[in-house]
Amino acid sequence: MSLTGVEEGRSELGRSLLKRKHMSANWLPAFAAVPRAVFLPDVMWPHDMDTGTTVAVDRCEQPELWTSYANADVPIVTQWDDGRGEGRGKVPTSSASMPSVVFRMLAALDVEPGHRVLEIGTGTGWNAGLLAHRLGTDNVVSIEVDPKVADTARERLAAQGLLGTVLTRDGVEGDEAGAPYDRIIVTAGVREIPGDWLRHTREGGIILAPWGTHFGNGDALVRLRMAEDGGRASGRFLGPVEFMKLRSQRSPFAGHAAYVPDGVGQADRSTTTVTEEQLLGDGRFAVARFAVGLRVRDCHHQGSDKRDGARPVWFYGLTDRSWACVMFRDGHREAMVWQSGPRRLWDEVSAALDWWRAAGEPGYERFGLTITVYDQCAWLDRPKNAWLL
Repeated sequence: MSLTGVEEGRSELGRSLLKRKHMSANWLPAFAAVPRAVFLPDVMWPHDMDTGTTVAVDRCEQPELWTSYANADVPIVTQWDDGRGEGRGKVPTSSASMPSVVFRMLAALDVEPGHRVLEIGTGTGWNAGLLAHRLGTDNVVSIEVDPKVADTARERLAAQGLLGTVLTRDGVEGDEAGAPYDRIIVTAGVREIPGDWLRHTREGGIILAPWGTHFGNGDALVRLRMAEDGGRASGRFLGPVEFMKLRSQRSPFAGHAAYVPDGVGQADRSTTTVTEEQLLGDGRFAVARFAVGLRVRDCHHQGSDKRDGARPVWFYGLTDRSWACVMFRDGHREAMVWQSGPRRLWDEVSAALDWWRAAGEPGYERFGLTITVYDQCAWLDRPKNAWLL
């Protein structure tokens, strides 16, 4: 592909991001000056949005296809299985986020000249490069847990004249030496906001993070503002996102066999009129599941593929070996339920769905989060309507 073709592809992406209001005009100079492509590896695995699959693309063998994906609004996997082995593995562990998500988050971060920003999760380095172009390299510190990923990002940032400080360690520790920061932006999914992030953010500062429960893989972007007296941050969710999790906050789920080694024969049986659509909603970002996760603590759920018109959905307790299963069947008005263990997990899930519907089926934007160094609470509409997570 010619240089003209490359620039046309990038310009088209920029116009699309502006038109869809994912990128604000004040980020356009950084977008133009810091190409995403220079931060991507020769072999990468873009997520094909049309087919829902992840495909391998080698720049040496397919330069035009590689460039088209680099300039497309798609997420790109850049590492599998924490870097063990070569080629595609089982679990994606590092990636380049969709440009639309990157610039939505940068807009929500609301940076101003002179602000100092701490980024948790350097990844390819593109996000750090965009911030460094906007704020200056002295005002951007990024933390990456994977040494090889961190080294590669440093090389790419240096080549673009955008290298600030890239630290190699677990991001949950924050950066006491550089604190206080005006902004902290997190590019990995989190299950709790570490106390050190609160301690390292100035009063009135902002923490922006993809946050979620163990109920499922989906997250919601939350924008927390530090209280003027410090020690507490609170804010609303902005909408659904999906990120790879911080390594130290990955799910503790032990696997199905640890819960149901001998089948469902000894479990308590009942039925429910809750439908598959009411529980699972439309797509992986269904707000009902997010709301249930906020109400049902320490629970992991997963649905199996539908076969012959039947789909089982499983629920697993993360503090004991309680489990439940609901079997949805096409054309049946009731679903069979099995439950086992000290917790009645399906009863908890069903009650949470009833609560969500009674509240008017609130969307993401009606939920919020309040964090202290000791605990975290979710709330509906206003912080006074809170419950402990």
